[in-house]
Amino acid sequence: MTNKYPFYVKATCILLGLVLLGYILYLLGDILVPIALSVMIAFMLNPLVNRFEKWKIPHTAAIALAILIALVVFLLIGYFLTSQMISFGNDLPTLKQKFADFFSKGQTFLLDNLHISLAKQNQWLTEAEQGIKPVISKLMGSALGTLTITFLLPLYTFLLLYYKKLILNFLFEIFAETNASYVSDVLEKTKGAIQSYALGLLIEGLIVATLNSIALLILGVKYAILLGVIGAIVNVLPFIGGIIALIPPLIVATITKDGIQTQIAITACYIIIQFTDNHFLIPFIVSSRVRINALISIVVVLLGGALWGISGMFLSIPFVGVLKIIFDRIDELKPWGKLLGDEIPTMHKGQLWRRKRKKTMSV
Repeated sequence: MTNKYPFYVKATCILLGLVLLGYILYLLGDILVPIALSVMIAFMLNPLVNRFEKWKIPHTAAIALAILIALVVFLLIGYFLTSQMISFGNDLPTLKQKFADFFSKGQTFLLDNLHISLAKQNQWLTEAEQGIKPVISKLMGSALGTLTITFLLPLYTFLLLYYKKLILNFLFEIFAETNASYVSDVLEKTKGAIQSYALGLLIEGLIVATLNSIALLILGVKYAILLGVIGAIVNVLPFIGGIIALIPPLIVATITKDGIQTQIAITACYIIIQFTDNHFLIPFIVSSRVRINALISIVVVLLGGALWGISGMFLSIPFVGVLKIIFDRIDELKPWGKLLGDEIPTMHKGQLWRRKRKKTMSV
């Protein structure tokens, strides 16, 4: 049976469909982001709700108790970060003065050694400021949006857990009975993947925050705990998070300390922590039941950030993990599942075909 449409027509239709889907997701971001985050939280809290129900606690009360515990933990973390930020704010005038002195010395160095005029330096600063402003505005908008949807998360999470059986029955009923085993398998794998990813990420974040803070405390860097926690939060972003996490402590050390010994020591410590994280913590703690290769991870994180900001970056990896689970169980989509995975074949199909052809010709 020949294809009705040529490949370039199909490819164009698929591309247009993806662009349209991305545009719709972008427009509906304010609605979809809190729902997506609530789904992840619901998956994490579901084992706790099941445990409470085994202890004969009514279903509604079990859900409310699980959400209350999650809120208490969140508020404690928020209180800790706020207290650290207040301490940082108290020292902000002193830091501004030190930064101004450091900046003045830098300008003098460029003028005396590289013969770059002050007018030229100011022009560069103005151009850099104009380029950074949109980025900062976007990040602030994402942060404010995240703060706003935080009030919706408990409500959505409660409703998702309350109507869990209704939603599951719907998913089973929209497929034929012959596909019930596939649906059950996909749901089970999805639940395991999201729970493994989220819980592992939480444990990994605590370990990385502790290691960062201890390293900075030993090196005598101010606001060590705050910078360590911020580094662990940013580290959620795969591959680029570790680089971004290094920038704040380097800036603080440059402003508050003389010389470059501390900066070199910070860089060395963070490289060691990143090596430990990438080779031990992620494989043995975060390792979910679905592994996504590095190339796809970077691309989807950047796409998620462009689509939904910070929340999109966080949601991108589990979303692609769920897609891989579905692709691996549908024959027509299995090649896409292999493309998303991190299993590298020893030989590509072209090499196998050429070898078979050579054997056939030799015979």
